[in-house]
Amino acid sequence: MNVARTERGPSLRSSLTASAGRGFDAIPPTALVLLGIVSVQVGSALAKHLFEAVGSFGTVALRLFFAAAVLMLLWRPSLRLPRRTWAVVLGYGVTLGLMNLCFYLALARIPLGIAVTTEFLGPLTVALAGSRRWLDALWALLAAGGVILLMEGGGDLDLVGLLFALAAGACWGLYILVGAALGRHTTEGNGLALGMAVAALVAVPFGVADSGAALTRPWILVAGLGVALLSSVIPYSLDLEALRKIPPHVFGILMSLEPAMAALIGLVVLQESLHWTQWIAVLCVVAASAGATRGARPADT
Repeated sequence: MNVARTERGPSLRSSLTASAGRGFDAIPPTALVLLGIVSVQVGSALAKHLFEAVGSFGTVALRLFFAAAVLMLLWRPSLRLPRRTWAVVLGYGVTLGLMNLCFYLALARIPLGIAVTTEFLGPLTVALAGSRRWLDALWALLAAGGVILLMEGGGDLDLVGLLFALAAGACWGLYILVGAALGRHTTEGNGLALGMAVAALVAVPFGVADSGAALTRPWILVAGLGVALLSSVIPYSLDLEALRKIPPHVFGILMSLEPAMAALIGLVVLQESLHWTQWIAVLCVVAASAGATRGARPADT
């Protein structure tokens, strides 16, 4: 009986891990990407409500701190990794931390749809640079047309906000490439957990310095946990699993749905109205994503 009790925890965790793995295997990689997109945009919309209470730095700190805590408790990764693997983990974590800091600084200054649209230039660059077929370039160009249309009707936009969004886009493009490497060098969610912990170490000092004791209020902590789950734990887990199965350039084209989903979530959650040109942009990016999904043949995975 004592032996059974001591082995119950590890065996239960192994069972849950195996079940999660089978669940991921049953879901096509393109569906994993789409689920991640919905989750992260809902989380971003909810995070925007926290800005008045703790600011953009505080929101990022809460998001990454709780995400790291959840993932570390779930996976309990070993710190004994080869030096090359640690280099990938550190690169992933620093990129993730900077990407979140820049994006939330942009989100505090410009609308959600415009911020995500501008940030999308990073993945779009990855999609174009990694393309090996003319059809992939066609889908990327169609998505680029959607990006241009989403910029229409935005009015006077804050230049600093746009620059932060561009910086976030550069980090996002790098995140796709480093995330693919992380998937190759680590198993399950171990690399993601360690990378998220590194990202938290990058962002939390900024949040503490900017918001201080406001971060410890109970409702702020609960809201921060929710944002962490929606914006980091769920989508990054799905992204990492998808990147194990599809090449980075296909992943980048699929991410063309981000601007459209951000506009739709802004409409539903934040009651942000869309210009008619933005609705055309939605059709453009949906068509691009559908074409890329159809073009992701088994030979590419």
